[in-house]
Amino acid sequence: MKVISYNLNKHKAAGELDALVESTGADILCLQEAVSDALPAEISGLQLVEATARNRLGLAVYLRRNTFEPLEVRTLALKKSLHDMVLKPAEERMLAVRVRDIDLGRELIVASFHAAPLTALNSLRRKQITAALGELASLGEGLPILMVGDYNYPVFKENLGQKVRDAGYELSLSDARTYTRYKFFRGHYDFATSVGFDIDTITTLPQGRSDHLPILVTATLT
Repeated sequence: MKVISYNLNKHKAAGELDALVESTGADILCLQEAVSDALPAEISGLQLVEATARNRLGLAVYLRRNTFEPLEVRTLALKKSLHDMVLKPAEERMLAVRVRDIDLGRELIVASFHAAPLTALNSLRRKQITAALGELASLGEGLPILMVGDYNYPVFKENLGQKVRDAGYELSLSDARTYTRYKFFRGHYDFATSVGFDIDTITTLPQGRSDHLPILVTATLT
Protein backbone atom coordinates (compact mmCIF):
# COMPACT_ATOMS: atom_id res chain seq x y z
CA MET A 1 0.00 0.00 0.00
CA LYS A 2 1.02 3.61 -0.55
CA VAL A 3 0.67 6.14 2.25
CA ILE A 4 1.31 9.88 2.06
CA SER A 5 2.12 11.88 5.18
CA TYR A 6 2.05 15.67 4.88
CA ASN A 7 2.31 18.52 7.38
CA LEU A 8 0.29 21.24 5.65
CA ASN A 9 1.94 24.12 7.56
CA LYS A 10 -1.18 25.73 8.97
CA HIS A 11 -3.27 24.39 6.06
CA LYS A 12 -1.27 26.36 3.48
CA ALA A 13 -0.62 23.29 1.29
CA ALA A 14 -4.20 21.95 1.32
CA GLY A 15 -4.68 22.87 -2.33
CA GLU A 16 -1.94 20.45 -3.38
CA LEU A 17 -3.57 17.29 -2.06
CA ASP A 18 -5.59 16.27 -5.12
CA ALA A 19 -2.54 16.41 -7.36
CA LEU A 20 -0.40 14.55 -4.80
CA VAL A 21 -2.84 11.66 -4.54
CA GLU A 22 -3.37 11.45 -8.28
CA SER A 23 0.34 11.53 -9.15
CA THR A 24 1.34 8.88 -6.58
CA GLY A 25 -1.69 6.59 -6.59
CA ALA A 26 -1.79 6.80 -2.79
CA ASP A 27 -4.22 4.55 -0.90
CA ILE A 28 -4.02 6.42 2.41
CA LEU A 29 -3.42 10.09 3.23
CA CYS A 30 -2.34 11.22 6.70
CA LEU A 31 -2.31 14.95 7.42
CA GLN A 32 -0.95 17.21 10.12
CA GLU A 33 -1.60 20.94 10.73
CA ALA A 34 -4.88 20.84 8.85
CA VAL A 35 -7.89 23.04 9.54
CA SER A 36 -10.39 20.28 10.13
CA ASP A 37 -13.51 22.26 9.21
CA ALA A 38 -11.96 23.22 5.86
CA LEU A 39 -11.11 19.68 4.75
CA PRO A 40 -13.15 18.16 1.90
CA ALA A 41 -14.99 14.88 2.33
CA GLU A 42 -13.06 13.39 -0.59
CA ILE A 43 -9.64 13.94 -2.18
CA SER A 44 -9.11 12.25 -5.56
CA GLY A 45 -10.97 9.09 -4.62
CA LEU A 46 -9.84 8.99 -0.98
CA GLN A 47 -12.57 9.57 1.58
CA LEU A 48 -12.16 11.36 4.88
CA VAL A 49 -12.45 8.90 7.76
CA GLU A 50 -11.82 11.29 10.64
CA ALA A 51 -10.29 14.65 11.51
CA THR A 52 -9.49 15.80 15.02
CA ALA A 53 -12.01 18.22 16.49
CA ARG A 54 -10.25 19.78 19.48
CA ASN A 55 -7.17 21.10 17.63
CA ARG A 56 -6.63 24.53 16.16
CA LEU A 57 -4.38 22.70 13.69
CA GLY A 58 -5.52 19.13 13.40
CA LEU A 59 -4.85 15.65 12.10
CA ALA A 60 -6.80 13.77 9.44
CA VAL A 61 -6.82 10.36 7.76
CA TYR A 62 -8.22 9.60 4.31
CA LEU A 63 -8.70 6.07 2.89
CA ARG A 64 -9.43 4.54 -0.49
CA ARG A 65 -12.74 3.05 0.52
CA ASN A 66 -12.85 0.35 -2.15
CA THR A 67 -9.61 -0.97 -0.65
CA PHE A 68 -9.93 -0.32 3.10
CA GLU A 69 -12.92 -0.52 5.40
CA PRO A 70 -12.59 1.61 8.57
CA LEU A 71 -13.51 -0.31 11.70
CA GLU A 72 -12.50 1.90 14.63
CA VAL A 73 -11.10 5.39 15.12
CA ARG A 74 -9.15 6.63 18.11
CA THR A 75 -7.57 9.97 18.98
CA LEU A 76 -5.03 10.56 21.70
CA ALA A 77 -4.02 13.64 23.67
CA LEU A 78 -0.36 13.35 24.69
CA LYS A 79 1.75 14.99 27.36
CA LYS A 80 1.87 18.71 26.60
CA SER A 81 4.84 20.96 25.99
CA LEU A 82 4.93 24.58 27.20
CA HIS A 83 4.15 25.60 23.61
CA ASP A 84 0.95 23.54 23.74
CA MET A 85 -0.05 24.98 27.09
CA VAL A 86 0.36 28.59 25.97
CA LEU A 87 -0.69 28.59 22.29
CA LYS A 88 -2.90 25.47 22.29
CA PRO A 89 -2.27 24.46 18.67
CA ALA A 90 -2.98 20.77 19.20
CA GLU A 91 -4.90 18.99 21.94
CA GLU A 92 -4.84 15.66 20.10
CA ARG A 93 -1.51 14.58 18.61
CA MET A 94 -2.38 11.13 17.29
CA LEU A 95 -5.26 9.95 15.14
CA ALA A 96 -5.47 6.22 14.48
CA VAL A 97 -7.77 4.10 12.33
CA ARG A 98 -8.12 0.31 12.51
CA VAL A 99 -9.05 -0.87 9.05
CA ARG A 100 -9.72 -4.07 7.13
CA ASP A 101 -7.99 -4.67 3.82
CA ILE A 102 -10.97 -5.74 1.73
CA ASP A 103 -9.02 -7.86 -0.75
CA LEU A 104 -6.78 -9.59 1.79
CA GLY A 105 -9.33 -9.80 4.58
CA ARG A 106 -6.69 -8.65 7.08
CA GLU A 107 -6.89 -5.92 9.68
CA LEU A 108 -4.23 -3.29 10.25
CA ILE A 109 -3.77 0.05 11.97
CA VAL A 110 -2.64 3.30 10.40
CA ALA A 111 -2.08 6.54 12.30
CA SER A 112 -1.24 10.19 11.71
CA PHE A 113 1.09 11.64 14.37
CA HIS A 114 2.39 15.11 15.21
CA ALA A 115 4.96 15.44 18.00
CA ALA A 116 5.54 18.54 20.11
CA PRO A 117 7.41 21.37 18.34
CA LEU A 118 11.14 22.10 18.50
CA THR A 119 10.68 24.29 21.58
CA ALA A 120 10.13 21.07 23.55
CA LEU A 121 12.83 18.62 24.58
CA ASN A 122 13.55 15.41 22.72
CA SER A 123 12.78 13.56 25.93
CA LEU A 124 9.19 14.83 25.80
CA ARG A 125 8.82 13.77 22.17
CA ARG A 126 10.16 10.31 23.02
CA LYS A 127 7.52 10.02 25.74
CA GLN A 128 4.84 11.10 23.28
CA ILE A 129 5.98 8.56 20.70
CA THR A 130 6.10 5.76 23.29
CA ALA A 131 2.61 6.65 24.54
CA ALA A 132 1.25 6.77 20.99
CA LEU A 133 2.68 3.34 20.14
CA GLY A 134 1.24 1.89 23.33
CA GLU A 135 -2.20 3.25 22.46
CA LEU A 136 -1.96 1.85 18.93
CA ALA A 137 -1.12 -1.62 20.23
CA SER A 138 -4.28 -1.55 22.36
CA LEU A 139 -6.41 -1.15 19.22
CA GLY A 140 -5.83 -4.75 18.25
CA GLU A 141 -3.47 -7.36 19.65
CA GLY A 142 -0.81 -8.39 17.17
CA LEU A 143 -2.11 -6.24 14.31
CA PRO A 144 0.32 -4.60 11.87
CA ILE A 145 0.82 -0.92 12.72
CA LEU A 146 2.06 2.00 10.64
CA MET A 147 2.34 5.43 12.24
CA VAL A 148 3.48 8.28 10.00
CA GLY A 149 3.81 11.99 10.58
CA ASP A 150 5.88 14.90 11.80
CA TYR A 151 8.09 13.66 14.62
CA ASN A 152 9.94 17.01 15.01
CA TYR A 153 13.15 15.09 15.73
CA PRO A 154 15.99 16.47 13.57
CA VAL A 155 18.96 15.40 15.73
CA PHE A 156 19.95 12.34 17.79
CA LYS A 157 17.65 10.14 15.67
CA GLU A 158 19.84 7.13 16.47
CA ASN A 159 18.74 7.37 20.10
CA LEU A 160 15.12 7.61 19.05
CA GLY A 161 15.54 4.64 16.71
CA GLN A 162 16.89 2.52 19.57
CA LYS A 163 13.99 3.50 21.83
CA VAL A 164 11.55 2.57 19.10
CA ARG A 165 13.28 -0.78 18.50
CA ASP A 166 13.19 -1.48 22.24
CA ALA A 167 9.42 -1.09 22.03
CA GLY A 168 9.27 -3.64 19.21
CA TYR A 169 8.93 -1.27 16.26
CA GLU A 170 11.11 -0.04 13.42
CA LEU A 171 11.78 3.62 12.66
CA SER A 172 12.21 4.45 8.96
CA LEU A 173 13.40 7.70 7.38
CA SER A 174 12.84 8.93 3.84
CA ASP A 175 15.47 9.20 1.14
CA ALA A 176 15.92 12.98 1.49
CA ARG A 177 15.34 15.67 4.12
CA THR A 178 11.77 16.73 4.74
CA TYR A 179 12.09 20.16 6.38
CA THR A 180 13.76 23.24 4.94
CA ARG A 181 12.51 26.35 6.73
CA TYR A 182 15.32 27.12 9.18
CA LYS A 183 18.93 26.72 8.09
CA PHE A 184 20.16 25.14 11.33
CA PHE A 185 17.14 22.84 11.71
CA ARG A 186 16.89 21.41 8.21
CA GLY A 187 16.76 17.66 8.02
CA HIS A 188 14.52 14.63 8.43
CA TYR A 189 11.41 15.38 10.47
CA ASP A 190 8.75 13.17 8.89
CA PHE A 191 9.14 9.47 9.71
CA ALA A 192 7.36 6.14 9.68
CA THR A 193 7.19 3.78 12.66
CA SER A 194 5.99 0.28 11.96
CA VAL A 195 5.55 -3.31 13.03
CA GLY A 196 4.21 -6.11 10.83
CA PHE A 197 5.18 -4.27 7.64
CA ASP A 198 8.07 -4.40 5.21
CA ILE A 199 8.84 -0.78 4.40
CA ASP A 200 9.82 -0.97 0.74
CA THR A 201 10.59 2.72 0.16
CA ILE A 202 10.02 6.12 1.73
CA THR A 203 10.32 8.87 -0.83
CA THR A 204 10.46 12.59 -0.12
CA LEU A 205 8.19 14.27 -2.63
CA PRO A 206 8.76 17.73 -4.16
CA GLN A 207 8.21 20.75 -1.94
CA GLY A 208 5.04 22.76 -2.22
CA ARG A 209 3.68 25.58 -0.07
CA SER A 210 4.51 23.88 3.22
CA ASP A 211 7.85 24.12 5.03
CA HIS A 212 7.62 20.32 5.25
CA LEU A 213 7.97 18.10 2.21
CA PRO A 214 5.43 15.29 1.91
CA ILE A 215 6.65 11.70 2.14
CA LEU A 216 5.34 8.65 0.29
CA VAL A 217 5.62 5.36 2.19
CA THR A 218 5.32 2.16 0.17
CA ALA A 219 4.77 -0.77 2.52
CA THR A 220 3.84 -4.45 2.33
CA LEU A 221 2.20 -6.54 5.01
CA THR A 222 4.51 -9.28 6.28
